[in-house]
Amino acid sequence: MNKGELVSTVAEEAGCSNAQAEQIIGALFSSIVSTAKSGDKVSWPGFGSFSVSQRAARTGRNPQTGATINIAASKALRFSPAAALKATLNDR
Repeated sequence: MNKGELVSTVAEEAGCSNAQAEQIIGALFSSIVSTAKSGDKVSWPGFGSFSVSQRAARTGRNPQTGATINIAASKALRFSPAAALKATLNDR
């Protein structure tokens, strides 16, 4: 499902226009990113939670040359699905 299909599906299920659905989805993602960026966790019961994970600096290898390279520390957005979502996906 691409962005346009998601917007259309949400608009149809919510009974609103595609433009309104796109604004709502954009606001949702923006809120998740800003909350996670501030270090807080975003949870939706029955769906899952988003949090920031820290990746330590490490040494890696260039697969073409075999030369060692330094990989800087970074942050990543992590999603942990809720037990109810896992059960739904596994038809339990």
